[in-house]
Formats: sequence, structure tokens, C-alpha cells
Amino acid sequence: MRNLDIVSLLLLVILVSQTPVLSWKKEEFRNCNQTPFCKRARSRNPGTCSLFADHVSISDGDLTAKLFSKNQSHDSIKPLILSLSVYQDGIMRLKIDEDPTSNPPKTRFQVPDVVLPDFLSKKLYLQSLSTETIDGDAGPSSIVYLADGYEAVLRHDPLEVYVRFKGSNSRLLSLNSHGLFDFEQLREKSEGEDWEERFRTHTDTRPYGPQSISFDVSFYDSEFVYGIPEHATSLALKPTKGPNVEESEPYRLFNLDVFEYIHDSPFGLYGSIPFMISHGKSGKTSGFFWLNAAEMQIDVMEDGWNAESGILLPSKQKRIDTFWMSEAGIVDTFFFVGPSPKEVVRQYTSVTGLPSMPQLFATAYHQCRWNYRDEEDVEQVDSKFDEHDIPYDVLWLDIEHTDGKRYFTWDKILFPNPEEMQKKLAAKGRHMVTIVDPHIKRDESFFLHKEATQKGYYVKDATGKDYDGWCWSGSSSYPDMVNPEIRSWWSDKFSYDNYVGSTPSLYIWNDMNEPSVFNGPEVTMPRDALHLANVEHRELHNAYGYYFHMATADGLVKRENGRDRPFVLSRAFFAGSQRYGAVWTGDNTADWDQLRVSVPMILTLGLTGISFSGADIGGFFGNPDTELLVRWYQLGAYYPFFRGHAHHDTKRREPWLFGDRNTELMREAIHVRYMLLPYFYTLFREANTTGIPVVRPLWMEFPSDEVTFKNDEAFMVGNAILVQGIYTERAKHASVYLPGKESWYDMRTGTAFRGGITHKLDVTEESIPAFQRAGTIIPRKDRFRRSSTQMVNDPYTLVVALNSSQAAEGELYVDDGKSFEFLQGAFIHRRFVFSKGQLTSVNMAPNSSGESRFSSQCIIERIILLGYVGGSKSASIEPVNQKAEIELGPLRLQGRNGPTVATIRKPGVRISDDWTVKIL
Repeated sequence: MRNLDIVSLLLLVILVSQTPVLSWKKEEFRNCNQTPFCKRARSRNPGTCSLFADHVSISDGDLTAKLFSKNQSHDSIKPLILSLSVYQDGIMRLKIDEDPTSNPPKTRFQVPDVVLPDFLSKKLYLQSLSTETIDGDAGPSSIVYLADGYEAVLRHDPLEVYVRFKGSNSRLLSLNSHGLFDFEQLREKSEGEDWEERFRTHTDTRPYGPQSISFDVSFYDSEFVYGIPEHATSLALKPTKGPNVEESEPYRLFNLDVFEYIHDSPFGLYGSIPFMISHGKSGKTSGFFWLNAAEMQIDVMEDGWNAESGILLPSKQKRIDTFWMSEAGIVDTFFFVGPSPKEVVRQYTSVTGLPSMPQLFATAYHQCRWNYRDEEDVEQVDSKFDEHDIPYDVLWLDIEHTDGKRYFTWDKILFPNPEEMQKKLAAKGRHMVTIVDPHIKRDESFFLHKEATQKGYYVKDATGKDYDGWCWSGSSSYPDMVNPEIRSWWSDKFSYDNYVGSTPSLYIWNDMNEPSVFNGPEVTMPRDALHLANVEHRELHNAYGYYFHMATADGLVKRENGRDRPFVLSRAFFAGSQRYGAVWTGDNTADWDQLRVSVPMILTLGLTGISFSGADIGGFFGNPDTELLVRWYQLGAYYPFFRGHAHHDTKRREPWLFGDRNTELMREAIHVRYMLLPYFYTLFREANTTGIPVVRPLWMEFPSDEVTFKNDEAFMVGNAILVQGIYTERAKHASVYLPGKESWYDMRTGTAFRGGITHKLDVTEESIPAFQRAGTIIPRKDRFRRSSTQMVNDPYTLVVALNSSQAAEGELYVDDGKSFEFLQGAFIHRRFVFSKGQLTSVNMAPNSSGESRFSSQCIIERIILLGYVGGSKSASIEPVNQKAEIELGPLRLQGRNGPTVATIRKPGVRISDDWTVKIL
């Protein structure tokens, strides 16, 4: 080993020993007062905006205007350009940027590759505008059509943009109602001016000076706002500024590598989505999205925050005021009118993209650790799952599997036969995931570094040299993923020729892609680093991980010549990340508070487009006691992404290491997930076609029920299952609110509980409370195999939970679980309807022909009737004119000694066919 390598290794050992293994230290990260743009914006008073709109017209189908300042003393303030566009489905886009004719020092960055081309094609070309004098203004305001029942208003002076209900003064959303809009324009530095910013030992050169933007946004008829992940805090966002609010930071959106993050904090974590949803007693929902990848800080204002401002807004409508601040970029905002929660999510995902459809295996259980030591360890863990009758689908390898932290390589001593190892897993229908991070080891003998250097593909530092930072591999550089050419180059690296030792059953994990830089400011890349076209890192920081995720997912698609869907897990994310795979909530800790906060974190991700998410089961850091671990498995079985993971300093915690009884409880929790895989897969398809998340806040299903608005201890899985976690040790009771007027059925016992009230339930170690909603039908598979792949041909059970009208309905979606053929109609999609004593299967799939048609020989072996009040003993099956028996049977095949319920045995109907089962 060269002397330089030895020194580098020693430095890395020292660095690593001092950073990621220590708990989070608040002083290592900037607060608002240490962040100049945030401090400036937060100190401004309402009414300080001096802009007004002039030269208002319709141009190319948009409402356009120039914004001038009334403050004549500021000669440096140049006009800004405003454009307001209207799109189908009640979406308004507002952009404000510098006037290019005023020759600004550079073009401000606009985030590419997030807004879908299909969305842009849905623009409604405005033909005319009307004018109206509002609230005694000296001049008129401009009004344009937005959607049926809605209008967009540009108030000229004072400047304000809002959405109102047509023909009324009732508002829905507004921007700059409090006059807090500010736009710091790019300019040349004056002699003697110091634009540098310093934090701890780091200096940010800031060559273009202050360039921040801030404005207020108000949500009307609203009691709560949600969204803007990622924060370890409540689902309903708490006020951060105003009377009776303790000293609080704004919600920060700045992708950071935060190990052992604390709960109940507005501090930003690994991902950023500047999308907020409001909801209130009216049942109406609206949304606001700012497409901006620079650091952002957002205040949620407490009532009365502006009591001394003298600004009077319409007082008849309950509203929530928020304040948005960003370091750079432009105003590129979207207003969503809803009016329902699901409609707002649909509208948002029509802009940023629908969630990708995962492979079936990815929706099952994943087993991970930093690190499984070698091939022998992998084989032993795999065999122990079989020995203990615990299914799993994916085994993961962290950074230690590589040759000296060089990604796309294998440690030749520990993993000498990677292809054979993967093929052994694949023989059982299992898969492997390996980690590939963005930092590339600066080693001249490493093919990836050598090629990236020669091609000039690395992010540059402020002087134009390849940026050199420290991460797991020591001295490292980072591909400039905002560049499409470099993303294409990166995606080629996943070919079997380039990633030697990979096989078709190998998939990828992107970690550290905030990007994490151990010796960088706040453990990330310096803001003055340079990307394509000399865009500063500060302008796109929050999107770096998004582009890395995109390039990796494209690589797996390219590897299989476009045949198979990719699976890529990413830690960092941005708006649009849902198109490329799953995310998880990062380096959590083994304690009850972190179990508790995992629910609002996952719900928030779902509201903002990212359906496929989860939290590390058991907590990444620390050693959970057995009760906590069991409770985490019981809750995690309902996460969309279900993975056990742990730090290498923790004790091994595979499910069979805690005694027979606890192994039984964890096995049971994992079995619950496998039993419900048909239901989960159907929900993933719903998310893929509508944007509606797999797991949902209660208020998404019950938007008029005020009791649900702050409830983030329970959640819905689809529209049919309500889950209540247990978040305290040695709990004997749980209070569970069951919304709506209809009953709910305990999923273990089939016992009915009244809706619309809170139930105090006895809690046992066996499970957490979970209920099926009356009026729904859930498809299950009750036979357990080693993996989901081996369950493909198993029969189905339908659980029909009857409501007070003795009716229910549900859906089942099935495809090949792997390819993109479903996009050409190769799938089965059935609707099941129970009404007037008969269950009917109706085709929901479009007609398809040729080889692309998907078929299945799977049958339904049981139909369970919860809440059935009849006494019939048989049912007829049409059109085959056969009979099936109705008798009392187990609610679950695995629980033969458990409760019995009315069951139609062996109807034998195929899931792909039309049929009717009629109770005689």
C-alpha cells in the first residue's frame, strides 16, 4: 500500500469514528439565525412588499404582467416578469422571474425533469381576462377562468394572487396576501461588499450574492396543514411562529445526512418536497407546491401572528397562514383546488408523476443489516428463515461487500462467488439488493474514477477543479447527475458487463445521496460547487439525490432491455422521486418515540406522492428490547416498504434470536404481510394509476370527520383496513377511534365494533389492533411459502365485510409481477360486488388481444362473510351451475383453533373469469 493510501485510510478511520456513530448534535447544523436568507426573511414585517402589477395582458395563452416597485429609492430594483397559466383539472401555475431583457448576471436555475411533458400538454390557453375593482382598490384586478366554480385573481396593487370560488369573495388559496413577498435580484458586486457566508470552519463564496425569494401563502377554510417532508414530527404541522408558540425553528427543507435524528422536530432530514396540503371542517382540501430545489424554510403561523400589522384579510373564513423562504431559484408554484383530499393528490401527481409500479417481490419482506459478513453468513441467514418457517423475499448487502468501498465491485475474499450466491437465493424465488452510493473513490486504479475523471463527469468545486470530499470510500468525487449525458453514462454501469458479478435477481440501494460529504458544511456538498452550465450546488441541492435515483433506476431498466421493472431504494428524495422507486425514513433509532413518529413520516410521504416508503424495523441505531422489536414488526407489516435493518454496532436481531415465543410473534407479523400481499399489490396499482397513496391518514377516507384530522397514531391501508400502532411498553389497553357510521371487524377475530366512537380495547402481545371496514372486500392468500414468488399460483381468499345493508365491494389486481407488459393491458383487474345475497366478479381491465394478454389459473378457495345474518347452508355458482357449501370455518387457515366465521368453501371460481356466487 502506498504511504498516501495509508494516511488517507487513517484519516478516514478517525473521521468515521467521530461522525456517524455519534448521536445528532444540534450545533453541527445551521439554524435560521445562522442562515442569512432565513434570518432576513423572518425579520420582515407584513406589508413590506412594494411591488405592483402593470402591463397586464394575455400572451401565448397565459396571463402575463410586469412587476414594478413603488420604492423609488431602490434604483437597483428591476421589473420582474409574472406569468399565470391554467391547466386542466383545476391546476394553476404561477411563475415569477427576472426579466431577461434587463441582462441579469446569470440565468436563475429552474428545476428540469420534474414536471411531466404530459402535464404541459394539458394547458388551457386563456383567451381573455375580465377586470374587477376589489376591496376599494384604486385600480382594477384581473380575473381569469381556472376551473368550473373557480377563478384566478391577479390583484394589481397591492400585489396579490389568489384562487376564489366563482361569483363570490370566498377564497381558497392566496399568495402575498400579507405583503411578505421579496425577491432578491442578481446583481454585480459593489466595491468593498462582502458576500461570503461562514458557518463553523466553512466559507461559502457566494459569487452572485443574495438571491433568495420569500412569500406568504394562505389556505382558507382550513384547520390544519400537512406535507413538506421530511421531518420527524406530527402529521398535522404545528405552528412555528406567532403568539403562544415557544421559540421554534421553521420547517427546514434541506437534504442532510442526519444520523440518529430526534423526533418532534422541524429539522430537515434526507429529502425535501415543497408541497403542502390543507384541510378543514368544510371537508374541502387544497394544495400548494413550489418547484424549487434550493434550501427552503417554511413557517406555519399561529393565529394572531400578524395582529399588529394593520393588514386586514377576509375574516369570515378560517385560514392558516404560512411563510415560504428559499435561498435561490425562481417562483414556480402550483395551486391545486381539490376539492377532496384524493383529488389534490391526483392533481399534484399529474404534475410530478405517478408512483412507479413495483415488482411483486419488492412489496414483501426485506432482510438487511450493515453488514452481512460474507457468503457463508448470507447462506446461514437465508437457511434460518426456512428453518423457522418465516418467509422473506430480499436479502441486502451494505457497503462492506465491496472491494474497499469501490461500488460495482465485490470483496474477493468475503464474496468470491457473487453470481452463485445470488442464484442460490433466486432458486427459492428470492432476490438480493446491493448498495451503490454516489461518492466514487478517488483511486487511479478504479475504473469508474478513471473514466469519470477523463470524461470530466464530476461536480466541480468553486475553482473549477473536480470536487474532492470525504465519505465512506475516503477521498471521493461525485458525478454531476443533473447532466443527462452523465446520467446515461451512469445507467450503463449496471449492465452485466460493467457490474461484474450481478445477475437479473440483483437490485440496488442508493444511500448517502443527499449528497453526504463527511468533511463538508453540515455534512453535505459546499453550496458553491458547480454543476452543468455553472449552476451552483445551492440552486439544486435538494434534487441531487432525485437525479441519482433516476439514473440508477434507468440503469436497471436498461440492463434488462426495458423488459423488467427496476427496484431502487433511495434515502434522498425530491418531488418526482415516486416515479423511480422506494424511499425509507433513514437512520432512525431503537426507541418507542421513533416507532411512534414513523407513522406520520410515512403518511406525509404518501400525501406528497411517495407511496412506497417505510422505516427500518427495530430502529437502525441501538438495540431494541424484545417487546419494542415485536411491536415494530407488527406495525411494519403494514408499511408499504417492509424492511428490517440495523447498524453494524448493534446486536444481531434476526427474528429467531429472541426465544421461541418472540420468534412466533414476529413470524406471525410477517405472515400477516404475506397474507395481505394481493391487497397491497392492488393498492400499489391504484397508486400507480391515481397517485392515491397505499397508506393514508384517516381523514383522507373520512374527510368530514374532525376527530380524524390530527390522528396520526392510526392509519388506513387503502380504504379497507385501519391499523392502530402500540407505542408504549407493557401496554394493556389501547384507545382506537373507528370513523364512520358503519361497523369495523377485528381482523383476527371477526368481532364487529361500532363506528363513530372511540373504543378502549384490551391489548395482548399477539398483535396490534387492525380492523376491516364494513362494506369492503379484501383479497388474501392464506398459504405461506418461502417467498412471494412461490405464492404466485396459490388460491385466493376473499374476506367480505358486510355493512348494514349487507353489501360490500373491493378489487383485485394481478399481473406477472415483474415486467412492463401491464402497460399494454397484460393484467387482470376485477371488481367484486356483494349485494342482495350474491357476490359478483366484474372485469375492470380493458380488452386486450394477442400475446400481451395476461392469464392466470388461480382460483378462489374460500369466501369469508363477516357480518352475514342469513342462515343458508349453500350457494350456487354461475354460469357453471354448481353448488358450494356455507359452513363455519377459521378466519385464517393458520389459526384453525381461532374464531370461526361463515365461509363459502371451495367455490372454485377463477380470478380471471366473470362469475356470480349466489347464496341460496
